[in-house]
Order: sequence, then C-alpha cells, then structure tokens
Amino acid sequence: MGFAHIDDEALGRQIADRLKSLRSAQGWLLDELASRSGVSRATLSRLENAEVSPTAQVLGRLCSAYGLTMSRLMSMVEDDFSPLIRTRSQPAWEDRSAGFVRRSLSPPSSALAGEVLECELRPGARIDYPLPPRPGIEHHLLMLEGELVLTVEDKRHDLVEGDCLRYRLYGASRFETSAETGARYLLFIV
Repeated sequence: MGFAHIDDEALGRQIADRLKSLRSAQGWLLDELASRSGVSRATLSRLENAEVSPTAQVLGRLCSAYGLTMSRLMSMVEDDFSPLIRTRSQPAWEDRSAGFVRRSLSPPSSALAGEVLECELRPGARIDYPLPPRPGIEHHLLMLEGELVLTVEDKRHDLVEGDCLRYRLYGASRFETSAETGARYLLFIV
C-alpha cells in the first residue's frame, strides 16, 4: 500500500509560501486567520516560515477558512495543470503524525470541479475535520482495502472493502481505523 513521495522539504517550503500568499491575498493578519481557522497564531507563523509541517487536521482547518479543498490547496503548490498525470507523477503528501497519505490521482484544475484522491490510513489512525472546506461539498468514498469508521456530522459509518459511501458535508467529520487494520480508499470530490 505504499506511494511514491515528492521531496518533503521542497513541498514543505511550497506549502509555506502558498499559505502565506493565501493569507496575504485575503488581507488577513495572522490573528484574523487564527480566529477564522481555530489554529493558533504561533502555529500559523511557524507554518508560513516552513519551521513545521502541517498536519492533515491543520490543513483541513485552513482549507475551511479559505473555502478550498485540500486537493485544491495542494494543486496550488504543485506544477501547472496538465490534462494527464502519469502514475509516477501523481503527487503524494504524507502526514506522518496522523498516519495519513493522500495521492492526487486526477489533475486539479480551476476549470473542473471534480477531484479523485487515493488515501491511506495506517492502523490506529484518527483524523478529525471540524468543518468542511466548503459547506455542502459532495464526497463519494470507495473502500479499496481494510476497514474505516467514518463519522459524518455525528453519524457513524463502518466501511469495509468494496463499500461506497456518498454524502454531502456540512459539519464535522472523522476518519478512524482500528489498531489492527488500516484503510485504503478512493475519495471522489465534487
């Protein structure tokens, strides 16, 4: 279940630069973004200076503040749009602390709404997203391997290989795996 990873240090610097430019484009000071995202001012400063790598949960909070999906944010730090991304060129991002890897399978584009991600959670992983990137975003999650407990706005869904869950996201969500079993799934975002 492993993915190829792009250069962590270079990607970290690109993410830091993109986060700083997003905040500047909004005309927000760090305090304003901290208030909107629920991420501390100190953490935001360290992220924008590439002193720390963002976790999936922190990126989720920032994406919610900006009204972006995580894939859209990542596409802003990766190369320009191309209609075809070969397997070896599909970028992967890892949150080691959460045991989460996401690979962007579809080429992100400002002209196209849909995205496809391949995600992997190690055994015992848990990621909480307090808000969606934008209210009503549509997800289709297709389980490829393992087991996943996905809680969407307080409704628990126990998913196994082959299951597909379709939902619109207006509130909090949580992705969890058991201590024994991880999960690999495709996430289609519309």
